[in-house]
Amino acid sequence: MAASERRRHPRLDNLSLRDQLGVDRLGRRLVQMMLGLTGFGLSLAMLLRSGLGGAPWDVFHAALAERLGATVGSMSIAVSFVLLLLWIPLRERLGIGTVANAIWVGVSIDLGMLILPEASSLPVAIALMLLGVVVNGISGAVYIGAQLGAGARDGLMTALSRVLSRPVGPVRIVLEVIVLVTGWLLGGPLGLGTVVYAIALGPVIQLALPHVLIPVRSVRGREPGAAR
Repeated sequence: MAASERRRHPRLDNLSLRDQLGVDRLGRRLVQMMLGLTGFGLSLAMLLRSGLGGAPWDVFHAALAERLGATVGSMSIAVSFVLLLLWIPLRERLGIGTVANAIWVGVSIDLGMLILPEASSLPVAIALMLLGVVVNGISGAVYIGAQLGAGARDGLMTALSRVLSRPVGPVRIVLEVIVLVTGWLLGGPLGLGTVVYAIALGPVIQLALPHVLIPVRSVRGREPGAAR
């Protein structure tokens, strides 16, 4: 495959936890993963602070937080661990990034909600919303590019896709619609930002991923295909 083709269509490896612990450039991957997760959580807070609607899962998290008197981040963490329990019968593989994602994104959301003021005007709200979507997409690509395991929500989607023998895209859409409608019925912040996020996130990640992906060159000193 030509270099330009590889850049347009970067290869993502599905490493086991054991292989992740022995993958090349692990230190760099860990730093990149944490930077991505931090940006991801802060950008979700940007969307919420814009007042124009949260990301689909955060519509649900915010609704739970309002009803239970908790923070959005703590609800994100709690939901993540509930979803991880569903991984067990689905036999999805846990990764370093899976646990880090479950905890640190929620912490970062709460940090963002603490330091970011609510938008004071409509232009500020729109700017905050758009910036949140862009930062979220880039941060998601940075996290994914570290190749240290899927988050609880993405892992659930890929596991259901495998078990049901259905493409990931439709499975993701169905799950997010269910979560979004449930959150909205519970009083979550559904709005323009939710729609923009749903439409724009995929393209932003696709554009950013080739520039931040760390290819797997070796696992425990051997090429990936030989590392067994």
